[in-house]
Amino acid sequence: MARTSDVEKAADVLRAGGLVALPTETVYGLGADAENPAAVARIFEVKGRPPTHPLIVHIGSADRLDDWVEEVPDTARLLARRFWPGPLTLVLRRGRRVPLEATGGLETVAVRVPDHPVALALLSAFGGGVTAPSANRFGAVSPTVADHVRTELGDAVDFVLDGGPCEVGVESTIVDVTGPVPSILRPGGVTREELEAALGAPLAVPETSTVRVPGQHPSHYAPRARVVLVEPGRVAAEAERAQEAGHRVGVLLPAESAGTPVEAHAVVTLPASLAVYARGLYGYLRALDEQGCDLIVASLPPEEGLGLAITNRLHRAAGPRPA
Repeated sequence: MARTSDVEKAADVLRAGGLVALPTETVYGLGADAENPAAVARIFEVKGRPPTHPLIVHIGSADRLDDWVEEVPDTARLLARRFWPGPLTLVLRRGRRVPLEATGGLETVAVRVPDHPVALALLSAFGGGVTAPSANRFGAVSPTVADHVRTELGDAVDFVLDGGPCEVGVESTIVDVTGPVPSILRPGGVTREELEAALGAPLAVPETSTVRVPGQHPSHYAPRARVVLVEPGRVAAEAERAQEAGHRVGVLLPAESAGTPVEAHAVVTLPASLAVYARGLYGYLRALDEQGCDLIVASLPPEEGLGLAITNRLHRAAGPRPA
């Protein structure tokens, strides 16, 4: 776990316009001073991220939300009180402190308060907002331990603040509260059921949105291996077929199929708990890459609770790769 001196050093790096990899409860982020356009631009350069792809601004408490956005609707205040600190991002109208470089040129900004003691200590020591997308190459598997960041980004990061493994393991839920009716633009660590209980109304999860937010690229959260999604009962058969076709097959085997013989190069038997599955998802994908698999066969969990976030990530991981 990071020491106080590490947190102070990281804050100094941010003040100097540098990049800091910081832990959150979701994944490790690649952080920069949210008010420094040059530092923000370096995030896009290091990640290979399109400049039109918005970033999330992390702040130290819900009390500071008004400093970063133009207005805060009652719905946003309710959600902030209920879920912050936590894995929920709110999309609001951009305030003047936020440069357009951080929003992909949009007049909206995504904001959240992370629920991690090291991240909160850094935000307190720094005193400002920190833009922090996941600390990995654009479109690749997100990092959930500090070593993932070091392996993937190396010296491109000025300082890595180690806060241990991430507890949630998938990114924050993004909710658009700029219109009359809120909607979920990216499922994540706060479930749809929790949000609906807080609001007392159903929430839509649209396939597309006019508001650009992180994680909407057709191929995202993707390992080097190609991901193929099949029905739960077809995992073993699809793995055998692909293995016979000459692939080095990795399998994410559903918990209900534990003990089923599977012909594959590597098999990960998934936990029955969706929370444990979400926490380990990116680690499982990385492990299968490291074992030399070129194809991963997986099935989707039920779209309830954290299963909706896992399903979203697997669909993106299986999406069309850039030419």
